[in-house]
Amino acid sequence: MSGHAIAVIGAHYGDEGKGLVVDRLARELAAPLVVRFNGGAQAGHTVETTDGRRHVFSHVGAGAFAGADTFLSRFFVAHPYIFLREIAELASKGVRPTVIVDPRAPLTTPYEVLVNRAIETARGGARHGSCGVGFGETLQREESGLSITVDDLVDTDRLRARLLSLRREYVPARLAALGLPIDAALREDLASEELSERFVDAALAFRSQIELGEPAGFVGRDIVFEGAQGLLLDQDLGAFPHVTRSHTGLPNVAALAPDFGIGSIEAFYATRTYITRHGAGPLIGELANAPYAGIVDATNQPNPFQGSLRFAHAQPELTIATIRRDVARVGLDVEVSLAVTCLDQLNGPVLCRGTHGLTAREPSQFVRALAEPLAARRILRSYGPTAATASIGTPLAIGAPDRHVMAHERRQPAGAPPAARVP
Repeated sequence: MSGHAIAVIGAHYGDEGKGLVVDRLARELAAPLVVRFNGGAQAGHTVETTDGRRHVFSHVGAGAFAGADTFLSRFFVAHPYIFLREIAELASKGVRPTVIVDPRAPLTTPYEVLVNRAIETARGGARHGSCGVGFGETLQREESGLSITVDDLVDTDRLRARLLSLRREYVPARLAALGLPIDAALREDLASEELSERFVDAALAFRSQIELGEPAGFVGRDIVFEGAQGLLLDQDLGAFPHVTRSHTGLPNVAALAPDFGIGSIEAFYATRTYITRHGAGPLIGELANAPYAGIVDATNQPNPFQGSLRFAHAQPELTIATIRRDVARVGLDVEVSLAVTCLDQLNGPVLCRGTHGLTAREPSQFVRALAEPLAARRILRSYGPTAATASIGTPLAIGAPDRHVMAHERRQPAGAPPAARVP
């Protein structure tokens, strides 16, 4: 018999507060298992706790502060260096998570990172919006037939042989096919035995910190499928080529569900009270500045590959249509729920862009405008950075007194700027 199964999916371009949502949901489940069903080290899911701890999760499931175990599925791309750094950071915060990994999960090596950055740099103003950590290039290499997965860590001779093929044959051929030269620095990296051996050491250290397992071993557990990025970056739903090389919505969940003994799922689609995008690509109605005064995002800082965080007003019609497209493309029995974050950043109505131009809606009206067309089962509303500020109720409760709303209103005098916090 299956346990309770929930998916947390970003409704837009990522950064919708999925970390907070996973943390809140994990706290209401018994012995939850958080399953990473797409993406890799480019994820950045922030969780804050009431005792002041804060962490940006990349590999480990965002339910770790709540005691959840993590399962990295065969659709997840593991990055040993970033994983080891994250484990050390969590240990410094008193968290030592159990991480189980499917042996089929691909591994990112330093060479995919080098190729990724060379390609994105060469694109100049036509960049696709990559994070520069080698995710897409790892999948490109896997599809080419040169596979390096967690399973390869049982045989270091085999691992070294594949790294040698990667350095001497695959990378030069990949760059040549793209018409890119190998500069002196990259040539030196490809010739370096030290770089290769450092990766072998890191990969073996990664292996020592994890357990191996497959979904069949977790039938009956309460599962939270934690998505990375958002639906408008999905390789089939987004605006190509400015997409990620994965399914950010339900297809991977549907592929994994039978292995976990799951026949139906509750899908929480997460959205802020506005839309953000970190990286290149179209953003309808892009604003010159943040839509509400005082918004500060400590996680999504400017970087050379993604630039600065970009903003647009909420677009309920787009959100509803995108969610419907995601649900329609799988045969899984899906109940839609919603998570609306960053409500604490408002000092007035939610500004919404649609077919009738720009309109202003009270927060409860905004939530209802999303929930009713989707026949949402449950609504999570977040009024701060921690799970303690997030309430979960039915659509019938929308507009009813909410202790978080009332507490926020007491803190915010009329006309005051909203709290400068982002989940």
